[in-house]
This record gives sequence, C-alpha cells and structure tokens, in this order.
Amino acid sequence: MSTPTPIDEVRVGSVKAAIWQNQVGDDGAIRYNVTFGRLYRTEDGEWKTTRSFGLNDLLVLSKLADQVHTRIYELREQPAGDDA
Repeated sequence: MSTPTPIDEVRVGSVKAAIWQNQVGDDGAIRYNVTFGRLYRTEDGEWKTTRSFGLNDLLVLSKLADQVHTRIYELREQPAGDDA
C-alpha cells in the first residue's frame, strides 16, 4: 500500500502547507484538507517538520493560509482529471 501524498504544497519561508484531496463525498464534491508544518534543521543538519509555531511564524502562517485558500478554490474550478 502506498503512502498518501499531498496534491499540492505551498511554502512561505520555513512554513509550508500540504493540500490533501479526499474521496468524493455523498454529494459528488471533492473535499480538500490542509496540514501546516514548519521546517527546521537539527544540530546534525537533518531537516525535520514540526506542527508547532512560534510568535514569529504566526503572521507567515496566516498569509500562507490565505494563499492555500485561494489555491483550493482554483483546484475546485479545474475540470476532473486536469492536473494543472
């Protein structure tokens, strides 16, 4: 079984959003969910993601949420099967 992957990602600095497409609902509409994360580098130089945000991340997070909101509306307007 393969690991699910987001259909799109949007990033502003070290804060990113992953857009997930869920199965079609009973009404035939495609549903989208979003997860947010902040990238950071460990002392060993390895990149990690956390779901915790500090004071300096909050404005970036709100701007990113606005961009993702717009992107989901764009995805909803695409014809089925269009991967643009």
